[in-house]
Amino acid sequence: MTMKGGHADTPRSFPYTQHVFLPFVFQPLPLGSIKPSGWLLNEMQQEADGLAGHMHDFFRYVSQSTWTGGTQEYSALNEGFPYWFNGMVPLAYGLDDDRIKGQVHDAVTYVLSHQQSDGWIGPETGNARNFWARYPFFLGLIGLVEADSSYRTQVLNALHSFFKLMNSMLHDDYAGYLYKDGDKVGSFDTSWGRVRLCDMLITLQWMLENDPRNQSSILIDNMQLMLNEQLDWASWYQEDVYPTQDLSTLPVAQTENQYWFEHGVNVGQGLKAGAVIRRLTHNDSLVEVARNAVEWTQQYHGAASGVVLADERLEGLTPYYGSELCTVVETMYSMSYLYQALGDADYADKCELAAFNALPAMLTADHWAHQYVAEPNQPWSQNLAEGTPFYNVNSWGQTFGTEPNYPCCTVNHPQGLPKFLAAMFSGVGENGTEGIAHTLLGPASVKWTLSSGNDVSIQCDTNYPFDNVFTYSISAKSKFSFYIRVPAWADASAVTFKSSNPGYGSLSTNLDSSTRMQKIEVPAGDSTLMYSLPSGLVLEPRANDTVAVRYGALLYALEIGSTNTSTQPKLWNNVNATQPQGSVPEQAKDYQIFNTTAWNIAIDTSTLKYSGDGGSDLANPIFAPGAPPGKITGKGCEIEWPLYKAVPGPAPLKDQRKCIGDTIDITLRPYGSTKIRMGELPTVDLSGP
Repeated sequence: MTMKGGHADTPRSFPYTQHVFLPFVFQPLPLGSIKPSGWLLNEMQQEADGLAGHMHDFFRYVSQSTWTGGTQEYSALNEGFPYWFNGMVPLAYGLDDDRIKGQVHDAVTYVLSHQQSDGWIGPETGNARNFWARYPFFLGLIGLVEADSSYRTQVLNALHSFFKLMNSMLHDDYAGYLYKDGDKVGSFDTSWGRVRLCDMLITLQWMLENDPRNQSSILIDNMQLMLNEQLDWASWYQEDVYPTQDLSTLPVAQTENQYWFEHGVNVGQGLKAGAVIRRLTHNDSLVEVARNAVEWTQQYHGAASGVVLADERLEGLTPYYGSELCTVVETMYSMSYLYQALGDADYADKCELAAFNALPAMLTADHWAHQYVAEPNQPWSQNLAEGTPFYNVNSWGQTFGTEPNYPCCTVNHPQGLPKFLAAMFSGVGENGTEGIAHTLLGPASVKWTLSSGNDVSIQCDTNYPFDNVFTYSISAKSKFSFYIRVPAWADASAVTFKSSNPGYGSLSTNLDSSTRMQKIEVPAGDSTLMYSLPSGLVLEPRANDTVAVRYGALLYALEIGSTNTSTQPKLWNNVNATQPQGSVPEQAKDYQIFNTTAWNIAIDTSTLKYSGDGGSDLANPIFAPGAPPGKITGKGCEIEWPLYKAVPGPAPLKDQRKCIGDTIDITLRPYGSTKIRMGELPTVDLSGP
C-alpha cells in the first residue's frame, strides 16, 4: 500500500491552448427545471418538514455558525454551514418551497454581504484560511444562480472576486491548499481540500462555461495549480497500490499513512474524480480510473445496498462494518455525475441502488432522526457500550438521532434526494438542446426548451421502484428525441414501450449498449407513452457464503420485530449530556431500537416468493417499516451465530450451519424501510426429510 508520492511530482499543463471541456454525454439541466411527484415528492416534503428543513432554526452549527456571525463550529474546517447550504439550495428549488428558499436567501445575503475586502468568502482570516469549506458552499451558489437569475450578478461578482484572490494564494506557495509550517490548520485538515478538489473543479468549470468574463486565464490557472498539488486518486486506483484486504487485519502503520484515500466520505466524493478531471485534461485513461474506482470499491469494500463500507475508514466486506451517511449521499452524487459525464449505465444503476435502499434505511420515516453509520446486518440500533466493531465511531453511532456521532452527517445528508432529483432528467446533444433523457428513473416532471425554441414538458407517473410501470405525459411544440434508460437488472428483450398515439410509429426495443437508453421519436403536440420493465428475484453472493436478495431496484432484508425508546437528543461530543429542554423542536429525538424476534436466521432460497401490488396507492411516508407494498416470503430456521463486539459476527460458513429449531416462515421487506435488519443472509437447504 505504499504510494509513489502523495501528489503530482511535476506541474502538468493542459494539452491545448484554447480551453474546451469535454462534453457531458448527458447534459445537466438547470436546477429547478425538474420537479418531484408521487412518493418522491412526499419524501422530499418529509425532508423539508423534518430535521433538514429546520436546522436553520435551531441546530447550532447552522443557526449560530461563524459563517453568519455566530461562534459555533464542530471543527476548525468550518464546514457545517456550507454542507447544509449545499443541500438546502436543491431542496428549496426542487420543491419550490418558499420557507426553505427564505433560509437560502438569508444565508446568501449575510455571507456575501460580509465578503472580505480582498475577496475571501467565509469567516476565516489570516493563515487560518483553508479552501475546503468553500467547495460545498460554491456548489450551492452555482445551483442558486441556475434556479434564480435574480442572484446571478451578486453571486458571480462575489465568485470572480474570490477566484482572483484564490489565484494569488495558490501562487503564494499554495496558501490555503497545501500545508505549511506555521499554519493554524494542520496537514491532516488541509489534505481534505487536496483530495476533494473535484468539487471545486466543478464550480470552476461551471464558471468558465457560464460566466468566464475576462478571467478565463485565472480560472484555468486555478485548476492547473490545484491539479499540481492534488492528492491524486489516479495514483490510488492502481493494482499494486489499492488495498483489497480487510484493512482491520493490517497493521495500523500500513494503513494510516494513506488515510485521506481510505476515509469513506473522501472515497464517496472521489469516485467522480476521473470524470471531473478528464473533462479538463482530455485524458481518456481516466475513464478506466473511474471504472476501477467504482468496481474495486464495490468488490472489496462495498455493501449490497450500493455504498461503501467505511465506518470512517475503508474496512472490508464483513456486514458488521458500517456505512457513514455522508458517504451514502456523496456516493449518490458521484454516481449521477459519472453517468452524465461518461454515459456508462452501471453508474445510474448504482445511484438508484443507494437512493432507494441505503439512504432511506438510515433515516426515520419522518426524517427527524438519522444514523451516523448503518450496518448491512444490524438487528438492533442501540448503544454498543460493550464495544463497537467500527474503526472510529462512538458507541451511539448506529442509533438514530439528531447528532448520534460527528455532526457532519447531520448537516450533509440533506443533499441526497434533492441532488438525485436534479439529475433525473438530462439534456442530449450539444449543450443539451437536441433531446431529453430520463437518466435516473422515478416520479418527476421536467420542462425544458430544446433547439429551435421547442418547448417540451414531460411528466412521469410511476411508483418505481415499488412498481415497474411508467406513464409519460408529454407535450412538445415540435418533434423531438426522448431517451429512456433500461436498468441492467431488467431483461431488455422483455421491456415494452407502447403508445396509442400513431405519431410514435414502431416502438421496438433497441438499446444503446453503453447508456442502455432507448431512443424514441416523440411527435409534436400532446401524447402519452407507456413503458414497462420485467422483474425477478436476484440472489447476489456475498461474503461467507451469504446472499443479498433483490427484486428489481430494491434490496430486501429480513423483517425483525422491534420496540424502541426515545430520549432528548444527546451532544455528539458529550454523550452523557443532552440538549437543553426547549433548545430543540419536540420532534427531534434520539432513538434506540431493540429486536423482539430472532435475527440469527438462515434462509432456503429455493422457497423465496415475491408478492406485492406496487401499482396501488403508496403509503406516505413510504419508507416506514412495513409501508412498501412488496414483500418476499420463504422458509428458514434459526442457527447458532456468535456475536462480535455486541453485534452479529461473520455468518457461520456453510458446513457449520445447523438448524437449532423448527423450520419457520420468514418475510423479507424492502431494505430502505427496515430500520433494523439482516441484509446479508446465510443459506440452508430445508428440503431434506
